[in-house]
Amino acid sequence: MSIISLCFLLTLGTLNTKMMNVLIIGNGGREHAMAWKISQSNQVSKVYLAPGNGGSDSEEKIYNIDISDHDELINFAVSNNVSFTVVGPEKPLSEGIVDKFEEKGLRIFGPSKNAAQLESSKKYAKEFMISNNIPTAFYETFTEADKAHAYVNEKGSPIVIKADGLAAGKGVIVALSEIEAHEAIDHMLEDNQFGDAGSRIIIEEFLEGEEASFIVMCDGESIFPMASSQDHKRLLDNDLGPNTGGMGAYSPAPIVTTEIHDKIMTQVINPTIAGLKKDGITFKGFLYAGLMIKQGDIKVLEFNCRMGDPETQPILFRMKNDFALLLDSACNGKISEHSPEWEDDFALSVVLAAKNYPGEPEKNKEIVGSDFKSSTQYVFHAGTKKINGKIVTNGGRVLGLTGRGKTLQSAFEQAYNLTSIVTFEGAHYRKDIGQKAKKLT
Repeated sequence: MSIISLCFLLTLGTLNTKMMNVLIIGNGGREHAMAWKISQSNQVSKVYLAPGNGGSDSEEKIYNIDISDHDELINFAVSNNVSFTVVGPEKPLSEGIVDKFEEKGLRIFGPSKNAAQLESSKKYAKEFMISNNIPTAFYETFTEADKAHAYVNEKGSPIVIKADGLAAGKGVIVALSEIEAHEAIDHMLEDNQFGDAGSRIIIEEFLEGEEASFIVMCDGESIFPMASSQDHKRLLDNDLGPNTGGMGAYSPAPIVTTEIHDKIMTQVINPTIAGLKKDGITFKGFLYAGLMIKQGDIKVLEFNCRMGDPETQPILFRMKNDFALLLDSACNGKISEHSPEWEDDFALSVVLAAKNYPGEPEKNKEIVGSDFKSSTQYVFHAGTKKINGKIVTNGGRVLGLTGRGKTLQSAFEQAYNLTSIVTFEGAHYRKDIGQKAKKLT
């Protein structure tokens, strides 16, 4: 074959390559990490983030768009030749955005409104787990404070109080005393702390052990397991202080051994997908099982119908697969054509939070160094915005400082080294992300 003929064939192959525009819905660190990873694909032309944040559009190919209305997003997807859409946060899923896109014939990766009940209603999730023999804690549901108080008096403490609906990851109170439990009940049912989300509460057994996050992708039939990870929910070191949306995470989680991985798939993930199908619900999207593991036994703490935040950041920092092609195949029901590929490294992300978080956070504090990156470090933006060319704080969890290394300790050092480079007034972060797991590595 002549050089000219070879060049022609190569050019023809390039011309025939499918180039995709991708739309991601959300504005947090999870969505920034998704956009960053998808933009690395040579099959992607543009990644649109709706609405994105102050730093999510800093990479080539990534564009923020100031749209949140579902119908306007549909019109944008049509007019901009979007190949597929990915839904990041839980709220639009619970509102049925996937159903609306699919009614218009648009490809979107995420569960339907019915499937998303696994996250949007803890009562539904608990009843589903019990009926499908998925291991979980015992529980009772309450709408009346006096009955809830009586139940706590009967069961004692520690005990867990949960808002039934969506509460941005903050609707779970681990009450170590009966006083704390009674206060949580009053805050939710009497003081309306979480609005409609807390008008019904779940009171459940306190489980001991080691927590882990296990996330899979499902295309309606086949399942693609993501790397294991562990979140750190409490605000302060040593798992003290109030619950938050997550103060840091690392991947992989050593507690999830090969044996535990197989148990999770057999006892949790497969029965969940099959149980939904039995109920006439096809699950397509990310399924996240929050787990408690003790002496080889697992129980489900909660289900989410999305990737976790901050777990997404270290997971995608380790992924070797082309994430865009993976999502494209998932939208087509062909995820089985891919096998999980991960770097051997550990990755760790520590959240830089604003002063007063998880209460009302201070905003508009100028951020220094937020564009820093290296081959083993990256700063994912969450609660940020851009004003007159400067990046400032705009939420509770502001940044995810992420590092990668051959050991968990080296990943820890890479992430925490960023705390001396990236900062803002009143910044708070935990100093012990991943440290409990060092003894297992």
